[in-house]
Amino acid sequence: MSQFGSLYSQYYELLYQDKDYAKEADYVDRLIQQNLDRPKTILNLGCGTGKHDELLHDRGYQIHGVDMSEEMLVIAKNKEKSGLHFSQANIQQLSLSQTFDAAISLFHVMSYQTTNLALDQVFSGVSRHLNNDGLFIFDFWYGPAVLTDLPKNTIKRLESDQVKVLRVAEPSMHVDLNTVNVNFDIFITQKSDNQLTHQKELHTMRFFFDPELEEICSRHGFRVESKHRWLGDDLPDFNTWNAVWVLRKV
Repeated sequence: MSQFGSLYSQYYELLYQDKDYAKEADYVDRLIQQNLDRPKTILNLGCGTGKHDELLHDRGYQIHGVDMSEEMLVIAKNKEKSGLHFSQANIQQLSLSQTFDAAISLFHVMSYQTTNLALDQVFSGVSRHLNNDGLFIFDFWYGPAVLTDLPKNTIKRLESDQVKVLRVAEPSMHVDLNTVNVNFDIFITQKSDNQLTHQKELHTMRFFFDPELEEICSRHGFRVESKHRWLGDDLPDFNTWNAVWVLRKV
């Protein structure tokens, strides 16, 4: 199955309703403001349904979000207005007609780049689309923490007025590849008629270590400005599954 099939995208916002998008947008805004003088434009790689983009637009930025999923973009395009736009693109083959002050990639989009070739293509594309001294901010699964606190089976139950959702996640490790295969079983029950739909998803996620990322950054003309645990100021450590780096194009 594809990583983001039509049913998955239909219930995406319900599955992640506990995600604090406003807090995350404030955090990204702060990282940008700390590192750029009067930034105006942002490119968002893997924008999904456009929630981060809408919130950052409210904070005064002009945003262009890209995503591969047509279903996600149907939702995102409903948010479009002056200075807030979305388009379909594979971030490994990025080709837009403008450059930006900052590029962001959130919700572990970079961990979906599971090969070195994919990473090189993304970093090269980001560099081409950034202004001089532009920022690249991305979060990812942090290797030391993944190997300290190994992935576990999880069950998530959610409910809206229309549906009940049960999501079972079963991970399997591939240490030789620095990846985790997360197998999802998603059961969606329509409340109106009790119709049950079952969908399987496979998400392959790569976890990263500092030396390999630093080498990639250097190769593509980026300097690491800072490293943090997600939503924090301190350095990532063995308890930090989700890390964020701030890079500058040099």
